[in-house]
Amino acid sequence: MNKKLMMVAGVAMTAMLGGCANTDALEASVANLGNKVDQLSAEVSSLKAEQGKVSADAKAAKAAAMDAQAEAKRANDRIDNMASSYKK
Repeated sequence: MNKKLMMVAGVAMTAMLGGCANTDALEASVANLGNKVDQLSAEVSSLKAEQGKVSADAKAAKAAAMDAQAEAKRANDRIDNMASSYKK
């Protein structure tokens, strides 16, 4: 029984050591993941900048709409004053 246990332990150790010896594939995988993270970081930065521009454009459009609404109200008030003061 001890011989079988020792043999299983020896096979397990050999498998563990063999798995640790092949680090080239692991290093390539880590480098690949690092490149992907860098690419995604650049994409996120680009999207944040674009979102900032869109937000600024939306605020400018809202301000222009508010100005146009105020000007239209003022013009309507003038027309209402002219119509109420006009007598035939």
